[in-house]
Formats: sequence, structure tokens, C-alpha cells
Amino acid sequence: MKLNDLSIKWKIFFFILIFAAVMMVLLWLFQTVFLHDFYQTIKTQKIETNADLVEQNIDNPDLQVLLDQISRSDDTSIVIADMEGNAVYETDIPAGFLHMLSQNPSPQLMEIIRENGGTLTVPFTENETLMQPSEYQRENFQGSNLPPGGPMRSMRGIMLTRLITDDAGDEMLMFLYSMTTPADATVDTLRIQLLYITVILVAFAFLLAFLISKNISKPISGMVKGVRRLAKSDYSVRFHETGYSEVNELSGALNYATEELSKTEDLRRELIANVSHDLRTPLATIGGYVEIFRDIPSEVTPENTKIVLDEVKHLTLLINDMLDLSKLQSGVQKLSRTQFNFTQLVAETLARFDNAADNEYTIEFDHSNDITVNADRIKLGQVLYNLVGNALTHTDGDKKILVRQEQTADGGVRLSVTDYGEGIAADELQNIWERYYTIDKNHKRSVAGGTGLGLSIVRKMLDLHGAQYGVESESGKGSTFWFVLPPDAT
Repeated sequence: MKLNDLSIKWKIFFFILIFAAVMMVLLWLFQTVFLHDFYQTIKTQKIETNADLVEQNIDNPDLQVLLDQISRSDDTSIVIADMEGNAVYETDIPAGFLHMLSQNPSPQLMEIIRENGGTLTVPFTENETLMQPSEYQRENFQGSNLPPGGPMRSMRGIMLTRLITDDAGDEMLMFLYSMTTPADATVDTLRIQLLYITVILVAFAFLLAFLISKNISKPISGMVKGVRRLAKSDYSVRFHETGYSEVNELSGALNYATEELSKTEDLRRELIANVSHDLRTPLATIGGYVEIFRDIPSEVTPENTKIVLDEVKHLTLLINDMLDLSKLQSGVQKLSRTQFNFTQLVAETLARFDNAADNEYTIEFDHSNDITVNADRIKLGQVLYNLVGNALTHTDGDKKILVRQEQTADGGVRLSVTDYGEGIAADELQNIWERYYTIDKNHKRSVAGGTGLGLSIVRKMLDLHGAQYGVESESGKGSTFWFVLPPDAT
């Protein structure tokens, strides 16, 4: 099985274990394998620092006090001798081989020191004879970790030799030696400690990896189940916003998507019902008249034929509106801008309604001058036709429609269509531009032969033009639909 095939729970689990294992390996390496090297490097730096300090104070009358303090604090043996081999300064901590080196500096040693810029720092091992003979014989005892036998013991450390010059110009040799043998005991101690720490940390890493992976994957697994229910049109599912912030944000987004899909589904069903009604009514009318024409040829009169043609036109308009809305929603339709007289377009559109309602309605066009715009003439014509047709459907009382054209302060053009009908409730104003939404739940057929899809088409076409739009309404007093074309369109 590949890693990509694992669930997020097990991926997190293994990643945490791998991280813990890498940390433990690094800890073992640095605390055991490389500890002696680190310790020796630090010791070397400390000896060199002390050597610099001594050299800076070589002419200080209290130099011996400084040497003794360095020797005690850093466990370092120091000998300063003249070029004749006589010890000028030395510390109390014994290091017999330093006296030997200072008394008889070989020419080879002096040459090496001068070639290295006056300072030579090297690891140093001294085999020291025990003060009293030992009766210990290793072969007389049992065990796998017996101490070595013999009259000698090894002392490992770091020795620094430096050629220095005092203010009088006299050359001297300075020897510093510091033991590093205790590092071996430290390594043994750390190894035992790390063994216990490793066991504890591995167990803790397993527990932590399991808890973290479970807590992270649990809400995601719940969301996966919810999404599967949502895919089956179960809009009652809810995603609980419990967990870390990213999961809460995702849950909130999924809940919002669920609500919107639920609304869309309700509106889709309403659209199907409305469109079915709009299709069934003219089809039934056409079918009835065709049967009459077949059975009673004398009934084929101009009046009856006009009724059939009107119903055919309504069906054609409905289908065209549905196709236009589909194209607008998919982004297929594009603008074809031209310069044209917008005022003339409004007048021509209103003229199309002169006979639409058998002169029962009055349409007033209020404007002061003609305005030229750079826009898509056909699409703006559809916008105007749908807004006026919507107003004719919902006006009441004196059956008057007011269309007003105005120039805005920034050079744009504002057009409003006002009816004096039943108005729109405040809680429905924000929904009238939504897809498939209709206020008239009884689905009253448009007086002007509309299809009920007009405002959805209006919204999409105005969005393409970058126009602002809205509606102002009050129940019982009518509604005013308006839009403003931006200055770059005029």
C-alpha cells in the first residue's frame, strides 16, 4: 500500500512517529557519538581563550594570582618558562610532563610552533606511573567490564604551546594542559539516561500521534459523510463547527453551500411548476382551437386564428427567455457595444406596448433630452421590455406606468420604471433578483405576455454592462425598478 492511499488519520500518525524517531536518532548521535568531539572542541576554545588572557597579562606583577585562578576554575595546568628551560610561572595543579617539555624544548617542537604562527594546540595522552604498586590482576576476576590492569594509567587531554614575548622583548614558552578524560564517564551516564528517555518518548509519541491524528481526522471524516448525503440531495445535513479554525471555516462554508443549494432546489422546483403552467396553458388553448378547426372548418376565422398565433408567440417568447437566461448564467453571451440613442430605444420599446393591453394602461415617459450611450442595444432593449412588462403585470388602480430617464451627476444615465400596484413586501425585496424567484405564488400570467423569467434576465444583462440596479417598493403603493449605466457607457 502506498502512502498516498492512507487516510489522513494514519498519515498524521506515521508522520509524527517518523518525526519522533528522527529526533531520537539525532539526540543519540549528538549526546553520545559526537559528544566527545564537541567536548574536545569546547575545551580547545577555552584553553585558547585562557592563553590569550595570560598573554595579555604577561607583564602584570600579579600574573601568578591569575594563573592560579584559571587553574582552579578550569582544571588546567599552566607552566611559563624562559628559552633556557627555567620555569618562570607555574600552577599548583601537577602535570609532570609539562615541566619536562618546558625544561627541554626540542628544536623540532620550536620549529613546528613557529610554522603554526606561534601557537600549537594538539590532543595529548600521558601514560602516568601509579604512585603505589597495585596488586590488581585482571585475570583473577570474573566479569565483562573489568577495569584494565598494570602499573600505568592514561591521562587524555588537550595541550596548548605558545611562544610569547613580554614588554622587554624576551621570548618565553607558555604551556597549558587540560584533561578531557571525564567525557567518557559523561557519555556512559548519558547513554543510560537516553535509554530510559527513548523508551518513555517512544511510548508518549505513539499516544500523542494517535490522539492528534484522531482529533484532526474525526471532523473531516464527519464532513465527508455529510457531503455524501448532500450529493444525494439531502439538504437537512448540517456540518458541526467544532475543532480547529480551518475545520470550523470549512464547516461554515459547507453549511452556507447547503443552504444555498436548498434554496436553489426549491426555486428550481418552483420554476418547473411555473414553466409547466406557462407551457400547458397555451398548448391547451392551441390544441383546443386546432381540434375545433378540424371538426368545424367554419370556425377558422381571423379572430380565432389570431388567438392561436398569440399563444404560439407566447410559447416562442417563453422558450427564448429560458435560452437567454441559460446563456447568461453560463457566460456564453457577450456584449456587442455600439453608439446609439438610448432615449429613442426607450420610446421604441414603450411603443411595442401600445396595443399589448388594449389601451387599458397609460405609459408616461418623462425625459428632458436625448442621451447617447455605448452599450449593447439589443440587450438593453430586452432589459427595458422586461421591466415595463413586469410593471404592466403588477400595476393596479389607475393602471398607470411612469418611465423616467435622468442624467446622473457623474455623467451616467439613470432609468426607472414605476408602477402603482400592490408593491413588494420588505422581506422579499432582497430575493426578487434571485434565480427562479417569483413573488406571485399563484403565478398570475403577465398582462404583457411575459414569461416570469424577466428579472433574472434583467439582472444578468445589467451585470454584463457593469450597471447598478435596484428596486424601491412599499406594500400597497407600488414599486420602482431602476438601473444606472456608468459614465463610460454614455
